[in-house]
Amino acid sequence: MEKYYMFYILALIAEIIGTISGFGSSILFVPLAALFFDFKAVLGITAIFHVFSNLSKLYLFKHGIAKNIAIKMGIPAIAFVILGAWLSKFIPQKNIEILMSGFLLLIAIYLIFNINKSIQQSNANLIKGGIVSGFTAGLVGTGGAIRGLTLTAFDLEKNVFIATSALIDLGVDSSRALVYFLNGYVQKEFLITIPVLLIIGLLGTWIGKLILTKIKQSIFKYIVLGLVLITSTIQIVKYFWD
Repeated sequence: MEKYYMFYILALIAEIIGTISGFGSSILFVPLAALFFDFKAVLGITAIFHVFSNLSKLYLFKHGIAKNIAIKMGIPAIAFVILGAWLSKFIPQKNIEILMSGFLLLIAIYLIFNINKSIQQSNANLIKGGIVSGFTAGLVGTGGAIRGLTLTAFDLEKNVFIATSALIDLGVDSSRALVYFLNGYVQKEFLITIPVLLIIGLLGTWIGKLILTKIKQSIFKYIVLGLVLITSTIQIVKYFWD
């Protein structure tokens, strides 16, 4: 049970920081959860957790959704998250773990040096961002940083940014949760976590929203990326040590 208590605490912290940073909690939640559980189980848990998390964000930030952007990015994201989640069944777990850790490490390094840069504002880049973020979310469990990087090009107000990203992510996570369930990643022993994760998703988003009104997002983005660097490096070292 102690393992679950620590997991819940880290899930709450990841949700708070993910809300504030705008990257979503998976960029931090996935490598942290992988320290406690089988990685394919982590994929299933993360997808379920994010469904609750995104519903909470849509409720608390409901007055700002850029529907046109959500549709253009969300449809390709959903299509490719299904592909990525399906492919995860055929790739050995250890290979997915090292892929996830390497991917997060490279993304974190890139974003640290390009935190204030954005890609060009275009429909083509929305579609590309949806494809890449969806596919990586399905395969390695996280694509929020790529989605966030794409959305920054459109100069959305903070609340609109979070609500729009949450709507896209809801479609992505609902789709991959179904595929993970069919793949057998959602194990019975983890079903007891669902009610707690529902509460954590709402509580973490609410706390994040309160903090968001008082503290600069850029500070927390660096904190998130620093933590991602540390956790992904630990996973890579652990992989080669084993």
